[in-house]
Amino acid sequence: MSEWTWEWKGYDLAAERLRESLCTLGNGYFATRGAVPECRAGLVHYPGTYAAGCYNRPESTVAGRQVANEDLVNLPNWLLLRFRLRPAEGAWGPWFSPHPRTLLDHRHTLDLRRATLTRTFRHQDERAGVVAVEQTRLVHMGDPHLAALRTVFTAEDWSGEVEIESCLDSEVTNGNVHRYRALNRHQLTQVRTGTREPHTVWLTCRTTTSDISVAMAARTVVTERPPASSELRPTRHRAVHRLVLPLAAGRSVAVEKTVALHTSRDTAISDPLEEAVDRVSSAADFAGLLNSHVAAWERLWRRAEIQVPGQSGRVLRFHLFHVLQTLSPHTADLDVGVPARGLHGEAYRGHVFWDELFVLPYLNLHFPEVSRALLNYRYRRLPRACRAAAAIGRSGAMYPWQSGSDGREETQEWHLNPRSGRWLPDHSRLQHHVGSAIAYNVWQYCEATGDTEFLHTRGAEMLLQIARFWADLAVFDPATERYHIRGVVGPDEYHDAYPGADLPGLADNAYTNVTAAWVLGRALDLLRRLPAWRREELRDRIRLDDGEPPKWEEISRRLWVPFHRGVISQFEGYDDLAELDWDAYRTRYDSVRRLDRILEAEGDTVNRYKASKQADVLMLGYLFSPGELHQLFERLGYDVDDEVWRGTVDYYLRRTSHGSTLSGLVHGLVLAKARRAEAWQYVQEALEADIADIQGGTTGEGIHLGAMAGTLDLVQRGLTGLETREDALWLDPVPLPALSEYGFSLRYRGHWGVRIRRLSGQLQLSVPDSEESAIRVVLADRAVTVAPGETCTLVLKADDPSA
Repeated sequence: MSEWTWEWKGYDLAAERLRESLCTLGNGYFATRGAVPECRAGLVHYPGTYAAGCYNRPESTVAGRQVANEDLVNLPNWLLLRFRLRPAEGAWGPWFSPHPRTLLDHRHTLDLRRATLTRTFRHQDERAGVVAVEQTRLVHMGDPHLAALRTVFTAEDWSGEVEIESCLDSEVTNGNVHRYRALNRHQLTQVRTGTREPHTVWLTCRTTTSDISVAMAARTVVTERPPASSELRPTRHRAVHRLVLPLAAGRSVAVEKTVALHTSRDTAISDPLEEAVDRVSSAADFAGLLNSHVAAWERLWRRAEIQVPGQSGRVLRFHLFHVLQTLSPHTADLDVGVPARGLHGEAYRGHVFWDELFVLPYLNLHFPEVSRALLNYRYRRLPRACRAAAAIGRSGAMYPWQSGSDGREETQEWHLNPRSGRWLPDHSRLQHHVGSAIAYNVWQYCEATGDTEFLHTRGAEMLLQIARFWADLAVFDPATERYHIRGVVGPDEYHDAYPGADLPGLADNAYTNVTAAWVLGRALDLLRRLPAWRREELRDRIRLDDGEPPKWEEISRRLWVPFHRGVISQFEGYDDLAELDWDAYRTRYDSVRRLDRILEAEGDTVNRYKASKQADVLMLGYLFSPGELHQLFERLGYDVDDEVWRGTVDYYLRRTSHGSTLSGLVHGLVLAKARRAEAWQYVQEALEADIADIQGGTTGEGIHLGAMAGTLDLVQRGLTGLETREDALWLDPVPLPALSEYGFSLRYRGHWGVRIRRLSGQLQLSVPDSEESAIRVVLADRAVTVAPGETCTLVLKADDPSA
C-alpha cells in the first residue's frame, strides 16, 4: 500500500465509528466525519459535522441537579445522499441501506496527499441487479467554507433508473458519546429551509443558547446528461433535492453535491444564509474544486515535510494529516483553541484542555501564525482568568482546566463511571498546572519565532499574570522554611484527594511546583529583558507592585519538592499510600488503563494507591532537557542527578496504568533520554494509539490530537534534542534504533525550509538560500554556524543502544 493512502476493506458494523473518526476530513474551519452518505445517525453510523469554536450550553439534570454543559455542536448533516433503483420494467426498490449481505467489494480509501476519501462498492439489488458506486468527497482546504461529494453510478448488467435524494438535514443531536446520553443533546432550533433555482437548497438554524446562526446551501447537479426529473423540496427539518436519472447497462452517471457552510461567527459577512447561497452558486464543479483543494494541500505538505522510513513514517504522516485538518492556516483567522479530540467527534464536549502543550511545539516550527492565533485565544480569555483567580481570593490569572467559547471553567462538576453507572464529583478543575502549560507555550513560541513583539505585549501579560497567581497561591511554612502549594490536582488525574479527606486536592504536587518555579523564573527573566519604557507600561497596565518581583525570586528558589526513598514524590504523602497488586488486577481485567473506574466500581478508590493514570513527575522530563531540568532543581536547592532521575523514572514506570494516550508518548520520550532499551515499546504505543484504538472505543468519539501532534514532536524535538533558546538551535540527538533515520523541514525565525536529516550516525542541517542571518547550532561538544545556502554535516558520537 502507498505511503500516502490508507484503506479499509469490507463493512464491519462494530468498527464503523472508529473508521469514521479516522476518515474525518476537515480544513481547520470545519470537519465532517467519514460516515457513509446514505445513513443518518444511529447505532452504527454517526455523520457529525463540527465548526471550530461553535459551542452551545444546554441545561441537563444530572444526579438530581440542574447543570449546564457547553458542547461543540453537531451541525446539520450536509452529507446525506441516498438512492434507490428501478429496473426498466418494474417498481422502485427500497432506499439503499448498507448491509454486509448485499454489499460487494466495499472499501474506503483515504488519500492523504490529496485529502480525499473515496468509497467504492457494488450493491446487489433484488429487483434490478448489480450497481457499482464510487463516491469521492473533500472538505476544501483552499476555501474553508466549501465541501463536495461526487457519486458515480454504473449499472453493470441492466437498465432502468436511479432516484437520488440529496439533503441538508437538521434533525441531528449530539449523540456521538454514549456516556453523555443522559444529558440534553438537542442543540439546534429555529430551522428554516428553502430553495434557489435551479439546483440549490438551503437550510438555516440557530443554536439554542449561544444563538449562533448556522447556514448551509447545497447545489446538486448531474454531469454529462440531464436528469429525467428534478425537484427542490423544502420541508420543516430538511431541505431536499430529488432527482431521477436514467441508467443504461455499462454506462456511468455522476452526481455532484457541493455545499457551503457559514455561521454568524464568521468575519466580513453580513448574513450567513446569503453568503452560503452565493458561495455555493459560484463554486467551481467538482473537478475544479478538487484541483484547487489538492494545490492547497501541496502547499501544506511542503511546509510540514516529514520523512521516516517504513510503517512508522506512514503513521506519522497520518497523524500530521489530522493535525493539519484541525489546525490549518485557516485557524489563524479564528478565535479558537486546541480541541483535545480534534474536530472529529464529541468526546470531552469539544473542549480545550492543556493539549496545546503537546501541539504548539510542533506548530511553532512550521505554522507559527497558527501558534500565535492559538495563544491569542488564551490572551482574549485572560481577563476572565484574572476574575476566576479573584473569585477565590487570589491575584493573577487562574486559567480553567477545560475551556470553550468564553474562557469560563467548563469542567463538569459530575462525571459518569460507565462501569458502575454512578455519577461522581469531578475535581479535575483543580489542575491549575494548565496555566504553566500556557506560559510554557508562550515562551517556546517566542524562542522559536523571535516574535519579540508578541512576547513584550500579550505574551508578557499572560506570563506575568500566571506567575502572579503561583506566587499568591504559594504559602510559606516556617517549619520547612519552604513555600508550599496546596489544594491542587496533578497531571496524573487519578489522585484528586487524600484518602478519607473531607476536601479535594493535594499538597505539593512535584510537577505543579517545579513548573510554577519555572514560570516565576521566566517572568523575572522577561521583566529584566523588557525595554525600560515597556516594563513601566506593563507594570502600570497590570498594576504590578514593586514588592512582587523580589517575592517571585524568593518563591522560585524555595518551593518545596517532596522526595521519598531517593526518588521525587508525585506529591506530599505519596509514599504513605498502599501498593496496588498490579498482577492481580491485570489477571482479573482485560485492561487496567482506566483503573480508577475499576476500583470505584468495586467500592474502592484509586486515591488509596500508588497508581497513576499517566505521567506526572515524568512530565518534567518531557518538557525539559536533562540539563535544563538539573538547573531547575538546582535553583530550588535540590540535587537531582542522573541516578536520582533514572530511579524516579523506574519507580513510576512500574506504577502507571497508561490510561491516557499521552502516557505512552511521554514515557517513550523520557525513556529515550533515560533508558533507551525500553523506549520503543512506548513510542510504538503512541504511534498506534488511535489507529489501533488501544483504549477500546474512545477513538470513535474523536481522535486524540495531543498524542498525534506529540508523536511528530517526538521526532522533531525529542529524537534530535532540538531546543530553540538563546538565539540558537540546540541539538542533542537521542539514538533510538527503531527510528534511527528521519528527515524533516522546519521554519526557524525568518528561515523557511531549514532541513534536518539523520542518517548513518550523521546529522545533516541545510539552510536555504536567503537574505537572513546565519543560524547558530549548538551541540553538547561543539558549536557551528550555518549560513544561508549552506549544508553542514555533523558526525555524531557512537552510542550504546542498549543503555
